[in-house]
Amino acid sequence: MKFVDSATIFVQAGDGGKGCVSFRREKFVPKGGPDGGDGGRGGHVWLRTNRQLTTLLDFKYKKKYLADRGVHGKGARKTGRDGADIVVDVPCGTIIRNAETGEVLADLTGEDQEIMIARGGKGGRGNQHFATPTHQAPRHAEPGQKGDELTLEMELKLMADVGLVGFPNAGKSTLISVISAAKPKIADYPFTTLVPNLGIVRYEEYKSFVMADIPGIIEGAAEGKGLGLQFLRHIERTKILAVLVSADSADIAAEYRMLLGELGKFNEGLLQKPRIAVITKMDIADEALEIPFLEEGVKVMAISSVSGEGLKELKDELWKEVSGRTRAEEPLDEVNG
Repeated sequence: MKFVDSATIFVQAGDGGKGCVSFRREKFVPKGGPDGGDGGRGGHVWLRTNRQLTTLLDFKYKKKYLADRGVHGKGARKTGRDGADIVVDVPCGTIIRNAETGEVLADLTGEDQEIMIARGGKGGRGNQHFATPTHQAPRHAEPGQKGDELTLEMELKLMADVGLVGFPNAGKSTLISVISAAKPKIADYPFTTLVPNLGIVRYEEYKSFVMADIPGIIEGAAEGKGLGLQFLRHIERTKILAVLVSADSADIAAEYRMLLGELGKFNEGLLQKPRIAVITKMDIADEALEIPFLEEGVKVMAISSVSGEGLKELKDELWKEVSGRTRAEEPLDEVNG
């Protein structure tokens, strides 16, 4: 399935039905009073999260969502039927903005979370409501109110516990394929990963956490180079970052600092997240390799996804961090809009 993480749609709630102008007409009642019924309410537009969805792809093909209008009122004080609501399913982690003002209308992170995004118009009152002692035969009724209509910008930020960050070919896809059920494309050339991948990592018997692998970032990513920048939003909700550097790097410490620099340029809040430094591909490392000190308070772990070296210890450390922290309720401030 194609991965799409942004879309623009138009939603329109239904207009309210018109109130009715009618008078009682019965045998032996020559001058019946007003009995015009009210119009029905217009249908609302709701957004609802669906954890089965992982992309905004559907919204590339269907861009308009229109609820039904209310039915007009009728004589004999009959109220028109309300217009049918419509419910639009979106993935968990979808941010909804007003396209005209940029205002964030909703940040839908919970399962089966619902929000009314466009309210249907109220039905108009029939002429029965306008009779007075001095005006007993009103010949007017209210029109129905207009339903809300607006253009929405939708942005998806995946919900994951652990975010993998690294240069292309740092071993992110191999790692997630080994410790989870995810099956990303893996090859020995840059940018094998073109879209984010999510994997559920099983831990012990009944525990698990979600890991996100995003396309590799390169120096200058914050200025638009490479593919990783456009996907960095998908690690903004994570509890912890695993920063991967390959053991065959010419300068592990310099590469690590460069990765942090690109993260900070994109969003300084990412640097406030707890992180673990992971030296990958230890199966091809030089025997004389010494793991360098990277920064105060950050644990450095050496692994090989091929031989399995260090994978259990890495899962233990990630679980300790994930289980001891709760994902932030609010998204990080976005320096890129």
